[in-house]
Amino acid sequence: MHATANALPNLDFPGHDKLVAILDAAVITGDEHAVTAALRSALCSMIRDHEVQLPACVHEPIDDHYARRELYRSPVHGYSVVAMTWGPGQGTPVHDHCGLWCVEGVWDGELEITQYELLESDGDRFRFRATGGMQAGPGSAGSLIPPHEYHTIRNTSGDNVAISLHIYKAPMESCSMFLPQGGEWFTRASKALKTDEVH
Repeated sequence: MHATANALPNLDFPGHDKLVAILDAAVITGDEHAVTAALRSALCSMIRDHEVQLPACVHEPIDDHYARRELYRSPVHGYSVVAMTWGPGQGTPVHDHCGLWCVEGVWDGELEITQYELLESDGDRFRFRATGGMQAGPGSAGSLIPPHEYHTIRNTSGDNVAISLHIYKAPMESCSMFLPQGGEWFTRASKALKTDEVH
């Protein structure tokens, strides 16, 4: 079941107002570098704050895809907060963020994040090189600012669910994903990003 694309989530979970207040304060700090730095700090503190508890459904993986559940969309500042639930082995292809900055934090479990550098493009063919990966555990956060936005995320655990929280400049409803064609070459495909029901 997918939520309506234009519906604003109206959720009440422990620490909701505290989370929104600290995010609101962060997004008005200045340019995108200042904003993402403030959001990284805010997100790290919220992940460790036991007063903030994500809705129970966020802990429930979906068998055939990683779950995207929008928890909040700011009517004033426009940013969107999405919780992602990664079942064992679930992940993304190389993808971009459609020109939007994003701050991502690991709420629970562990995720492998690999950054990619775009070396050249030829129509819908793109040459990428992995520039480094990391295993990110609970309380860690990073940011992506275009044009440095190409990456993959994967839950490499065979048993455990991982949860991450993503704050986007605006609702991210589509992106480009890049499918391997051999060597460092990929082809681009457009992907609509749907949100799963929050209950």
